[in-house]
Amino acid sequence: MRVAVVGVTGLVGGVMLDVLEERNFPIDELIPVASPRSVGKTIQFRGESVTVQSTEQGIASGPDIALFSAGGSTSKEWAPQYADAGIFVVDNSSAWRMDPDVPLVVPEINGDLLSEQTRIIANPNCSTIQMVTALNPLHNAFSIKRLVISTYQSFTGTGVKAVHQYESERDGVSLNGEGAYPHPIFENCLPHCDIFLDNGYTKEEMKLVHETRKILNAPGIKITATAVRVPVNGGHSESVNIEFDNPFEVSEVKRLLESAEGVVVQDEPEQNKYPMPYFAKNQDDVFVGRIRRDESISNGLNLWIVSDNLRKGAATNAVQVAEVLLKKNLVHAHTRV
Repeated sequence: MRVAVVGVTGLVGGVMLDVLEERNFPIDELIPVASPRSVGKTIQFRGESVTVQSTEQGIASGPDIALFSAGGSTSKEWAPQYADAGIFVVDNSSAWRMDPDVPLVVPEINGDLLSEQTRIIANPNCSTIQMVTALNPLHNAFSIKRLVISTYQSFTGTGVKAVHQYESERDGVSLNGEGAYPHPIFENCLPHCDIFLDNGYTKEEMKLVHETRKILNAPGIKITATAVRVPVNGGHSESVNIEFDNPFEVSEVKRLLESAEGVVVQDEPEQNKYPMPYFAKNQDDVFVGRIRRDESISNGLNLWIVSDNLRKGAATNAVQVAEVLLKKNLVHAHTRV
């Protein structure tokens, strides 16, 4: 089993290595791939030094699976070339998510979409993954009519440059205008995740709209979102207001969430027990709490959803997709040349 990690020197690429190691993913050969400036450097995996290859060399090395986390332009150029070589590509960028021919997969929800023909598989946006993991069992039971989403997203979601900005501001080091954001992130909140679009929303907010509908296979859900970048190193938090088509009992909501794969309910407010990004850091689960009826509308519910955006929101979900490929014997369904 040969696995390539494309973008291995980035923030998510590094976490992918951790997750592959922690989950004992069956790798005989790791093929680390990065941009030209990193080629020839070494990374550590399972106690050994492995030399970083170029994107072209990555294909020639013949991986069975390639986990991409190298940005949209790299994915657009290289994912089809890897796929044409018979390699399964799990792509963490936004490049392929809304392509109607590419499955957008959260394994707990729609892993059944993976097949021999799905050579490029899109990993959803981090804030979308954690939300739909919690919402899916509730949608199946009560049918979601409308979502109002407010996110509180870690600066780690922007990448290494944002981490450097936060640490520099915290330590009083001047960035000389070279930060990831147009304003300080240390001790600040920015209602600005990704770029602004013509409709006044950001790309991040519209990802929550379009990706949620695609993953849940529910194009009719009404969705509006506000995404905020916060000075948190550990995960994304979301306040999600749900209006269902059908009536529900809060006790049944809790039961469904408690039995959902990948979800941990933390909902004992009288004991000050609720999800927090501080405690979600380095965890693979999605944590749900503050579960309560919205008394202002019929069939309304409020949830607080927290998860580590670099893990379940990115690296862990990608590795879980690869695990499904193995479980379904798809990786070995073709003969490598």
